[in-house]
Amino acid sequence: MVKLIIVRHGESVWNLENRFTGAMDIPLSKKGKEESKKAGEVLKGQKIDIIFVSHMIRAMDTLYILLEHYEDHRTPIIYHYDDQHLLTKEHAQIEEGKELKIIQSRAIDERYYGDLQGLNKDDCRKKYGEEQVHIWRRSFDVRPPGGESLKDTIRRVMPFYNKYIAQELKSGKNVLVVAHGNSLRAMIKHIETIPDADIPNYELGTGVPIVYEMDENLKIISKKELR
Repeated sequence: MVKLIIVRHGESVWNLENRFTGAMDIPLSKKGKEESKKAGEVLKGQKIDIIFVSHMIRAMDTLYILLEHYEDHRTPIIYHYDDQHLLTKEHAQIEEGKELKIIQSRAIDERYYGDLQGLNKDDCRKKYGEEQVHIWRRSFDVRPPGGESLKDTIRRVMPFYNKYIAQELKSGKNVLVVAHGNSLRAMIKHIETIPDADIPNYELGTGVPIVYEMDENLKIISKKELR
């Protein structure tokens, strides 16, 4: 049995301001930092062998705060992924038990919201209508103007998941992934075999770890939110 632990980053400043964030690199709010601290505290006792994290600051800060309060004393070593492979110049032999491997990648960044980024969601509803904004935010395959749909995000995320994350799980390692609402929903759709019509309504709370226990074929044995 192995564990896949996923954590959506803590609340960002633009989450707080009800703005479309997407690919904009926005820091955590005060609440987001507290959520990250709580995530680390509730993960104490969970064995983590390797970590995957988005390269965006809100995900990285969530991870740093989480690790501080998880009280892991291993030295974190970050490996960077350049959209095709791990950069070979950063390969190293790490000392088991003393160092923690973290793989940072743009492949699991947030969905790109295009022309909507930075706009207040309520202002968009007034301008374009509640239904249109809902379609842009929650449909499976409709892109916001100039942006990515959830279907596009899945096409970006899943090759990385299959090549790296799934392989680490199959090798018997417990994996932590710290990323974003939509990149994590892409993984969850695959893990939980959620139909296209249902995944847009799947909600992920900020800073709340979800622990999947999986068998050797990566089938779910159990799922639990830690709060």
